[in-house]
Amino acid sequence: MGDDPTQQVANGRTTLGIELGSTRIKACLVDEDLVPIAAGSHEWENEFVDGRWTYSLDAVETGLRAAYAALVADVEAQFGVRPTTFRAVGVSAMMHGYLAFDAAGDLLVPFRTWRNTSTGPAAEQLSEALSFNIPLRWSIAHLYQAVLDEEPHVAEVAGITTLAGYVHRRLTGRNVLGVGDASGVFPIEGGPVDSGPGDPGAKDFDHAMLATAQDLIGVPDLRSLLPEVLVAGAEAGELTPEGAAWLDPTGTLEPGAPLCPPEGDAGTGMVATNAVAPRTGNVSVGTSIFAMVVLEHPLSTSHEELDVVTTPAGDAVAMVHCNNGASEIASWAKVFGRFAEAAGQPLDVDTVYATLLTESIADSTDPDAGGLLSFNYLAGEPVTHVEDGRPLLLRTPDARFTLGNLVRSEVHGAFATLAIGMDVLHGERVQVDRMTAHGGLFRTPGAPQRLLAAALRVPIALEETAGEGGAWGIAVLAAYLEHTDQQLADFLSDTVFGGDAVHVAEPEPADVDGFQTYLGRYRAALPVQAVAAAATRPDATGTGAAAAPGADATTTRGEGTAGVEPRLPAEQEVTR
Repeated sequence: MGDDPTQQVANGRTTLGIELGSTRIKACLVDEDLVPIAAGSHEWENEFVDGRWTYSLDAVETGLRAAYAALVADVEAQFGVRPTTFRAVGVSAMMHGYLAFDAAGDLLVPFRTWRNTSTGPAAEQLSEALSFNIPLRWSIAHLYQAVLDEEPHVAEVAGITTLAGYVHRRLTGRNVLGVGDASGVFPIEGGPVDSGPGDPGAKDFDHAMLATAQDLIGVPDLRSLLPEVLVAGAEAGELTPEGAAWLDPTGTLEPGAPLCPPEGDAGTGMVATNAVAPRTGNVSVGTSIFAMVVLEHPLSTSHEELDVVTTPAGDAVAMVHCNNGASEIASWAKVFGRFAEAAGQPLDVDTVYATLLTESIADSTDPDAGGLLSFNYLAGEPVTHVEDGRPLLLRTPDARFTLGNLVRSEVHGAFATLAIGMDVLHGERVQVDRMTAHGGLFRTPGAPQRLLAAALRVPIALEETAGEGGAWGIAVLAAYLEHTDQQLADFLSDTVFGGDAVHVAEPEPADVDGFQTYLGRYRAALPVQAVAAAATRPDATGTGAAAAPGADATTTRGEGTAGVEPRLPAEQEVTR
C-alpha cells in the first residue's frame, strides 16, 4: 500500500491516463495501487465536414485541456493539493483514421476518423495484394484512397499517424505509436514478441507487406511515412516543457514525467478487462461494438470479417468490429423514459435500463424474441456488407409483440452482427476460455451479460474494474513502465487484477437456441436494409441531396441534431 493520496499527489507518485473517445475525452488519476482517485472529462462530438466525419485539432486541444482541468479540480476538491508532476503518463484514443502532415508538421486535410467508410476500393486492392484483410477504417486504406482519388495533398505528405500518436507527439516530441494502435495503421509482423522479463522486446510493421504496398501505392518510401512502433513497457519519451504548457496552460504542470507508448482504445480495452493472454478476449459495447480474442496460432486464411491487430505487448489478436453498437437501445430507453415522465412517474436513466433489460429475460419473454427482429444500423456495417444502414423494427403479423420481446429483440439485434463475425472464429477453431465484457450497457447486471453469453456461445465475465474504462487502462500501461521485470499478462493478472471479484455468466441452452433462431431470421432479412436505405435517402424523397454512403445515417441521430448520438448511462468510450 502506498502513502495516503494527498502525499502521493504532492510527491508526484500518481499516474495519469487520458483517453480520447468518440463522444468523451476522459482523464483518470490512479494511486500507487492503481486505484482511481480522481477523474475529469469533456464531452465532444464529431463533425460532418465536406462529406467526412472529423474532429478539428482545435477541438482536440480544447477538449484535452478541459478534461485535464476538470481532473485537477477534482484532485483539489478531494485532497487540497494541485498535482505538478506524475509518476507516469499515458495517452490513448480511438484507433484508425487518417492524420496526414507535411514536412513542417502542418495538417494537410481535416482528420478523417474511423467512422468514414469511403475507402472501399483502396481497402479491397490492399487486401488482395497483401493477402491480409485491410478494413475500411485503417490508416493505410485512407492513404491509398487519397492516392486513388488523386487528392492534391498526397504529394506533400511527410507522415501519417493516429489521434493518440498526434497527442503523444505534442506532449513529448516523439513520433511513436504503441504496437496495438500501430496495428490499425498497417499490418504488424507475425510471431510472438521476442522478449523476457526486463526486456520489452520489439515489433514493427511487416516489411514484406510494406514493400508490396509501397509498389501498389506508388510512394518512394512508405515506411518513412509511418511512426516508430513500440511495445508496452518501452520508453516513449517524457513530457517536454512545450507539452506541459500545451496540456496545462496555467503553468502548474512541470515537464519530465515519462510517457508510455500511445495506444488505441482497443488496446486499453484489453488491459481494462485483463484480456492480453492467449485464449482470453473482451467485448466492448458502446457507440460501436467489438470483440477481441488473443490468438494461440495464426488464422488459416484472411477473413474480411476479422481484423488482425495486436495486444499492447504485440501478440496477435482477432478482432470483430461492428460500426453499430448499443445506441439504438439507448434511443428506446429514452422513449420509455419520456413515457414515464409524461405519465407523471419520472425515472432516472439507470432505473429505465434496469426495468427494460430485466423484462428481456422475464419468464413471459420468448428466447427468440417472439418473432420480432431489430436492426441497430445507424450507419453502414462492413461485417454484413451493408453500405448505408437504417435502424428497423420488423415483425410478422403473428409475432408476439410484448415489451419483453421488444427489448430482447433490441439486445439480440445489438449482438447479432458481432455473432456473425464470431462465427468465423468458431470456424477457425479458435479456443476462448472466457471473454470479459465492458461498457455502459453492463451497468445493469444480469440480462446483458447473460444474453451476450448466449449470442457468442462463450462464458462472459465482468470484472469490477472493467467499468473504469480506457483512461484507466492507459494509466495502467503507464504504470507498467516501472514493472517490466514481469510480462504484461503476468503484471495484469498478479498485480492489477489479483483481488478483483469476477462475475461469470455461462451460456444457457435455451438462450443459445433462441438466439440462433433469431440470428437465422436476421441473416435472411438483411436485404431489407438495402431496400430501406434506397427508399429513404433524401434524393429518393425529393427533400435534398443524397448524403455520402456509409456516413449519412449518423446525421439523423438524436432529435434533429446532426452527429448527436443517444448515450448509454456512463457510456465507456470504446471504438474500432
